[in-house]
Amino acid sequence: MIPGVFRVRVWAPVGVLTSLAYCLHQRRVALAEPRGSDDRSPVDPSLLELKMVQVVFRHGARSPLKPLPQEEQVEWKPQLLEVPPQTQFDYTVTNLAGGLKPHSPFDAQYRETTLKGGVFAGQLTQVGMQQMFALGERLRKSYVEDVPFLSPTFHPLEVFIRSSNIYRNLESTRCLLAGLFQRQKEGPIVIHTDEASSEVLYPNYQNCWNLQERTRGRRQAACLQPGISEDLKKVKEEMGIAGSNGVDFLILLDNMAAEQEHGLPSCPTLKRFARMIEQRAVDTALYVLQGEDRESLQMAVGPFLHILESNLLSAVDPATLPGKTRKLYLYAAHDVTLMPLLLALGIFDHKWPPFAGDLTMELHQHQESGAWFVRLYYQGKEQVPRGCPDRLCPLDKFLNTMSVYTLSPEKYRTLCSQAQTMGRGNGE
Repeated sequence: MIPGVFRVRVWAPVGVLTSLAYCLHQRRVALAEPRGSDDRSPVDPSLLELKMVQVVFRHGARSPLKPLPQEEQVEWKPQLLEVPPQTQFDYTVTNLAGGLKPHSPFDAQYRETTLKGGVFAGQLTQVGMQQMFALGERLRKSYVEDVPFLSPTFHPLEVFIRSSNIYRNLESTRCLLAGLFQRQKEGPIVIHTDEASSEVLYPNYQNCWNLQERTRGRRQAACLQPGISEDLKKVKEEMGIAGSNGVDFLILLDNMAAEQEHGLPSCPTLKRFARMIEQRAVDTALYVLQGEDRESLQMAVGPFLHILESNLLSAVDPATLPGKTRKLYLYAAHDVTLMPLLLALGIFDHKWPPFAGDLTMELHQHQESGAWFVRLYYQGKEQVPRGCPDRLCPLDKFLNTMSVYTLSPEKYRTLCSQAQTMGRGNGE
């Protein structure tokens, strides 16, 4: 989670492909579907060749973003931040053009909050580093050992890396790479970042006026919704913080999850209501994000989906020059990124995206027919995206699902600047 979060309206018609990139793609690439006359003939997996992998992941476990207003505070000691030796891996951070690393206003904001014990808010911990190293090892098993797709040593021409410009994400990426390549590299590791004002790896309320207007006041309004209101009152009363108006289920979950991941002594009330707190935090986030509204999801993750889509299209385009695509694309993002992505793809399980959670997208080509397919995994488990007949999804159907929410930079700017929120109110 990052400061300033989440909002939706009515499902719009989905028959029209809104992505210009996809229209261009249809004219230049024939997407054959190797199925029988009944369109149900199975595809032989042994004839599929893996061509590209894209991984979107949440950072590892961290300290809370905002402490709860309790007399008994959990201690976050500096020892929790010690770096495990196996995760050490040198890297460089640049802007998207390869220039100097942009300033990170979020990190400056986190340093303004010191938790009991001396740790700043939102810092990646040793536990989080180990989680990310384990994710890297899992990817190594999948794409180096089980399938010899990636080189066992890091090669810059095989891997593209982008992260939000927040230190815990940069460090999470380091740990993942250390696990994936066992700290072996042939060439420099460069992590690309963007200015906070134009970042698309999370819903950017600073950069999208329309999204900001749609969500204005909805986090506060969520606390007044039937069910959420009563449950929040019960939890806060049992915790002795009934008068703390700034505490909602998002803050409760943030502290609870952080304390549980690190085995720290947590408030008994948080433990007792753990399942309810997570569910109500999800309900709150969906209310703020308006998770069933097409335009809200477009503004939340449309530009990022456009990037993922463009990578797919470049990989299948025979006109793409060698060296212009990578085998592996890594994107270090956040829980507030994964949730709308999962909603857009129709695979959200109504559970809060965990620390080190990952969404992995594989692109395969049939060696006989030349047809393209996508396989989607969340937390290592294969998924069936919306609009796909089964887990092995023909690329054209997968792109059709994505195109409902994908926004090119031009369309994103247009939608974000539109005064469409007038007359809708600031929160139902």
